[in-house]
Amino acid sequence: MSANVPVLQSLIAGRWVGSQAARGLHSALNGRLIAQTHAESLDFGESLAYARGQALPALLKSTFQHRAATLKALAAYLMERKEQLYAISVHTGGTRPDNWIDIEGGIGTLYAYASMGRRELPSSNVFHEGPAQQLGKEGHFWGSHVLVPKRGVAVHINAFNFPMWGMLEKFAPTFLAGMPSIVKPATATSYVAEACVRLIQESGLLPEGALQLIVGSSGDLLDRLEETDVVTFTGSADTAAMLRVNKNLIARSIPFNAEADSLNCAILAPDVTPDDPEFELFVKEVAKEMSAKAGQKCTAIRRAIVPRHLVDAVGEKLRERLSKIKVGDPAVEGVRMGALASREQQHDVTERVALLSQGNEVLLSARDGFAPMGEGAAEGAFFAPTLLLCRHPLANETVHSVEAFGPVSTLMPYEDFDEALHLAAKGRGSLVGSVITKTPALAAQAVMHAGAFHGRIHVLDRDAAKESTGHGSPLPMLKHGGPGRAGGGEELGGIRAVKHYLQRVAVQGSPTMLTAITGEYQRGGKVQEDAIHPFRKHFEEIQVGDSLLTHRRTVSEADIVNFGGVSGDYFYMHFDEVAAKDTQFGQRIAHGYFVLSAAAGLFVSPAPGPVLANYGLDTLRFVNPVAIGDTIQARLTCKRRIDRGNRPDQPPQGVVAWDVQVMNQRGELVASYDILTLVAKKNG
Repeated sequence: MSANVPVLQSLIAGRWVGSQAARGLHSALNGRLIAQTHAESLDFGESLAYARGQALPALLKSTFQHRAATLKALAAYLMERKEQLYAISVHTGGTRPDNWIDIEGGIGTLYAYASMGRRELPSSNVFHEGPAQQLGKEGHFWGSHVLVPKRGVAVHINAFNFPMWGMLEKFAPTFLAGMPSIVKPATATSYVAEACVRLIQESGLLPEGALQLIVGSSGDLLDRLEETDVVTFTGSADTAAMLRVNKNLIARSIPFNAEADSLNCAILAPDVTPDDPEFELFVKEVAKEMSAKAGQKCTAIRRAIVPRHLVDAVGEKLRERLSKIKVGDPAVEGVRMGALASREQQHDVTERVALLSQGNEVLLSARDGFAPMGEGAAEGAFFAPTLLLCRHPLANETVHSVEAFGPVSTLMPYEDFDEALHLAAKGRGSLVGSVITKTPALAAQAVMHAGAFHGRIHVLDRDAAKESTGHGSPLPMLKHGGPGRAGGGEELGGIRAVKHYLQRVAVQGSPTMLTAITGEYQRGGKVQEDAIHPFRKHFEEIQVGDSLLTHRRTVSEADIVNFGGVSGDYFYMHFDEVAAKDTQFGQRIAHGYFVLSAAAGLFVSPAPGPVLANYGLDTLRFVNPVAIGDTIQARLTCKRRIDRGNRPDQPPQGVVAWDVQVMNQRGELVASYDILTLVAKKNG
């Protein structure tokens, strides 16, 4: 150990802990000692008490919308300081593009969840999963589902390969849900996570204790968790299996979400020939997934499955492409692939390649002139791109069960497409599989059969290639996770991820009670009517349940004729008296969109006012026909309000969703929908 090498610290209960050196952490590029973990033990009882007593109340004083705005501010803060993170991340062995995935990919995930939160979540801490369902015949008893904060703590145990992205992609939805996080990064690259958490702490944007950091062992933390807590894990399938059977987690039914390394595959479909662009796309995708992050991605392609008559052609193309990749210190010009994260990882991959090589052909390995570039490279954790060929994959179980977590992939042939899909399934659960094809029917067949064993299926053809983010790129909008060996869990997936940190509750009661519980007006509940038109009120003045019952309008034949002339809609139901008599309605009826337009005329307040724009219409249904001579009337009621805060690029405003019911003279519902309006604030 060296006194000049920094000792990493844990952030526990609002203070940084650690001054005595314990384990040394070495640069993956040259083996130089760059940091040391701390020897001090941590009091996880204090950590959890601080999260529950300090952070949780502070988080729940805010709303989904406020927390989304905080995520955006935090993302901007980190983006301005990203070069500090790049400077320390070089020691993980990654190239600049590799570290871009980790650093800017992580920050981008914060931005993505900030945006999704502002668009999709209410300005409260109760998320209504409607629609409500009528449970009683008279409409006095209804039921629905809401999501509420768990009032617990989330423990995130992360892998070494993406110390920043892995932390932030879990933290973002956790924070949105109003839950404190305790993060335990993999020790080998914990210096990157520590640098990121220091910046977050310095920003002052988060409530104290909303994010705590463990450098080193998690000790008895899992044994101290309670029923409202959550554990997430990213790493090896073996470690996931060990952690999920913790006695306390089982006894208290504490959710455990695992995302484990898996034997992901890419299938070259039988319709592709060497002359097709898809052939080159397949080769390029496999080579990219072998070399990006030196193959240290949980989504990397471990099995390349190709038609038997093309296996040698694909092997030669891959060998040619991989042989051109320069490996070494990314600071050296021309280097395109860096090192593994540590010497320990290098030894592990070496052992696993030895297992995979038994009975198989080695098409490319270190014996083919491997010489990593850069000063001190001999002491680094470099590993040669290694391509194996298993000619009889149905008879070799090792290639479907052993993963070398590095720049290693095994090529394997199939006889027909059904066999290809069978080989894909032999991985017993994967995060992602790619199908490279030019035939839509084959893509549909692949998803139908392989979907049961994959969390995501990436279909690649010449059209998608123009914009595809690639096989190995989890996106915030789509779920990341997979069945079986891949852990059986889910991360990301848009707002789905936020729901993992909320508790779903079924609620029952009267429409008025459901309105109060959900924060959304439930039809049949009490409304407030006053002399002021709802569209004349500023955002702060509008309350859920504010309502307007309009005057009436009788629909005439002239209305139908005029609307047909304006719209060009001369559908027979509106204009052909003889044909209309033979339908279920027995007569001509008004255009549904005329009813919609006429209702707007009944409730709109035309003079300038707080309503800035009508920007959407949801859940539209035409329930009953409107005939010539029918009289319609509308009820407009504030259904929900979303305060989006004050933004520098817009006037202070909020979103108001209005429930609209259009009824006929018999009180029957003829049209039902929500309209969304932007409403100015009175006091910005």
